Amino acid sequence: MTWAQSQKIPLNSDYYHLIDRLEIKQGQWASGFHSSVKPYSRQGVVQLTDSILSDPFVRLSPVDRFTVRYLRDDSWEWVPKVYADTVPLLQLRTSELHAGQKHPGDSQRSWGPFYNKKSDLYSYENPDFDIHVNPVANFSYGAEFNSGDLGKSFNPYINSRGLEIRGSIRKRLSFYTFLTDNQILYPRYIWEYGSQYSGASNMGFAPSEGFVKRIPTGDAPLGGADFLSARGYISFNALKIINIQFGHDRNFFGNGYRSLLFSDNSSPYLFLKISTRLGRFLYTNLLTELQNNQRAFSTTVPIAQKYTAIHHLSVNIGKHINIGLFEAEVFSRSQLELNYFNPIIFYRFVESYRGSVDNALIGLDFKANFAGHFMAYSQLMLDEFKISELRAGKGSWVNKFAVQVGMKYIDAFGIPNLDLQAEMNLARPYTYSHRTGQTNYVNYNQPLAHPLGANFREGLAIIRYQPLNRWNLTGTFGLMMYGADPLGENYNFGGDLLKSYESRYNWPGKAPDTGHYIGQGRKTLVSYGDIRLSFMLKHNLFIDLQQMMRKSDSQTERLKYNTSSTSFALRWNLPYRTLVL
Repeated sequence: MTWAQSQKIPLNSDYYHLIDRLEIKQGQWASGFHSSVKPYSRQGVVQLTDSILSDPFVRLSPVDRFTVRYLRDDSWEWVPKVYADTVPLLQLRTSELHAGQKHPGDSQRSWGPFYNKKSDLYSYENPDFDIHVNPVANFSYGAEFNSGDLGKSFNPYINSRGLEIRGSIRKRLSFYTFLTDNQILYPRYIWEYGSQYSGASNMGFAPSEGFVKRIPTGDAPLGGADFLSARGYISFNALKIINIQFGHDRNFFGNGYRSLLFSDNSSPYLFLKISTRLGRFLYTNLLTELQNNQRAFSTTVPIAQKYTAIHHLSVNIGKHINIGLFEAEVFSRSQLELNYFNPIIFYRFVESYRGSVDNALIGLDFKANFAGHFMAYSQLMLDEFKISELRAGKGSWVNKFAVQVGMKYIDAFGIPNLDLQAEMNLARPYTYSHRTGQTNYVNYNQPLAHPLGANFREGLAIIRYQPLNRWNLTGTFGLMMYGADPLGENYNFGGDLLKSYESRYNWPGKAPDTGHYIGQGRKTLVSYGDIRLSFMLKHNLFIDLQQMMRKSDSQTERLKYNTSSTSFALRWNLPYRTLVL
């Protein structure tokens, strides 16, 4: 069977949870499917559902069976058209194996050339070509109430409209393109966060986006955001085991709600991704072109470019353990550094060999699937590290690292489709930062790993419950502690990645470069709860009702506030915008 020449499923925490849940339920790693490397291919997800449906030992609840049909309907072009009735359980689940069919309580009606398949407004398929066209939209309106220095209420909203097109040529070359026009008024805390990363005062800010124009508004002094969001790529197999993807999008390494290696926090970027699958190994080479936007906005001077070269090796050890090795190099040249294009060399050697001043990072990720209900996972990122300094216990700034530990528990306490997740993240001061904006771990002024940058601790708890086929209840609760820099003062306590680590703070009365600890600076403690009820009215057409409460207590006056908001949204073929930072 060919592999991974299909399009990728856009990153979506709700959607990806359904896939990860099925993998945990299967109790072993799916053949050729490495869930630590995201986004997933549509073909890979269909193959995962094939293996689950043909396994007589996997027990599926009625809601799980609905989920399997939903995932297969969503990528129907990769569902095999003919099945051999050789597995008894497969015969019992025939209706679940065929995509696009009618199921009880899930009626489907075509409108001439439209909605011949429930997942696509328009689709066409023949042996040589297939195409899928869908509108995308997100309309949300809410009410927010604030205390603190802002001391007023206003009405956040989202107005996003666009188009998504995907397809393939003879199932050998796949393509994807996406475009939306967006006008958004974010909650107050998003703008507070964005004031650090928005650059020049005349620029706006939108999480995970690039160029943004500010919309003046009367009820929100920080204004709204107006921006275009676009992604697109092609994907093909160079060999049976080697897939090449080239385009403009995001990537993610890890199994948690956050990633401390490489996340989807920043704006999309140009990339070349080479994935090599050999048995239990998946080797990923990712070359990206990033934007260094640490300057005043200009209409005449192009934004400075920089590059990352990333290796990630994912290895399935037996049926229940996976280990990943990660390395990244952030570099800047007047021309591309060809040494970093070597797909099978250790970047740290190249950096030393060249006598460069580039930024090298190495990492490790781990996950274990056990008891059919649990998955434990972790990450370790090393930016710079000295054992002797760690043993000395003096808080040396050179010990720059980040750690993640987490656990997923599905069908918790015997309750079908009740899933729990707990996660802890921390990063030492000055982790991910570097001498200049040309080598820090940042793209378009936003961190490439955790949105808080560095100098933080975070605890997360996520509850997901799907009591009925189309209903989902999601609760996200968190506690964050980080050290902020005084606004307008020349201090660098290690949390702001846009500042050079050469401007680091030296504590009076301590030896130079010692005494650094997580939370140094203006200590800020944030607690929040985000509860959302979603109903899928039709395939990928969602109604959301959300309630959020957030409290920030800080030694910096501007970061002291309480916020609560309620919102109502209608989403069509778009993921829920995760705005919890």
